Amino acid sequence: MVRTSIAPADETFFQGIAWFPSAVDLSGYARAWTDGGLGRAMVVGLLQTLSILALQLLTCVPAAYVLAKVRSRATGIALTAVLGCLLVPSQVTLIPLFIGVNVVGWSDSLVGLVLPFTTSAFGIYLIRQQMMTIPDALLEAARADGLGHFRRLTSVVIPMAAPGIAAFSVFSVFAHWNEYLWPLLISRSPDMRTPPLALAVFQQADVGYDYPALAAGAVIITAPIVVLFLLAQKPFVQGMSGTEITG
Repeated sequence: MVRTSIAPADETFFQGIAWFPSAVDLSGYARAWTDGGLGRAMVVGLLQTLSILALQLLTCVPAAYVLAKVRSRATGIALTAVLGCLLVPSQVTLIPLFIGVNVVGWSDSLVGLVLPFTTSAFGIYLIRQQMMTIPDALLEAARADGLGHFRRLTSVVIPMAAPGIAAFSVFSVFAHWNEYLWPLLISRSPDMRTPPLALAVFQQADVGYDYPALAAGAVIITAPIVVLFLLAQKPFVQGMSGTEITG
């Protein structure tokens, strides 16, 4: 991808293995930024991704706490419903979501891009599994000290479940920064293009594919994700494995 982004257009297809092009051509980056409107698209993608993450944490963390630490028949039913939602592919709900968003007039808007992903069954389940490792005796001690559910959640549970929350955050950012199908259905104007949609302008069967610009745009939108993963790698692995990492 990086090689194609800096190679002359006539070297996009080559025989054999060549790690480096014969010359460096950075015009693909200029075309990706200007012709594809990648600057505007990255702003829209950032607002979409961060808004979804904030809403998902706001809904998933309290739900996970209730399912992990509040004992009642209702929580068992709710957990069954969450597990049932995990069995439903996201593509199944696209048509009713699309109809609903258009009926209320939220198509081609940031609200339409964000609102269908307000919560996540996967996020609830993942964070709930992390919270299950917190000793109940610790919460009982906090309750004896006069802390209610909200204070126990914010003061005890969230700090101890931080690795799981961080792991889900990385998953959420990855998924929605790279989301293509839903923005393709909702975004109709150039101002509402997300980064994957911005790259699609270089894939036109009638005029041909601009592979250097396409690869350059892919490098630009991939770089923030790579940096994020490198920064969050330790809590991500810790949250997924449920173990403490030292060093």
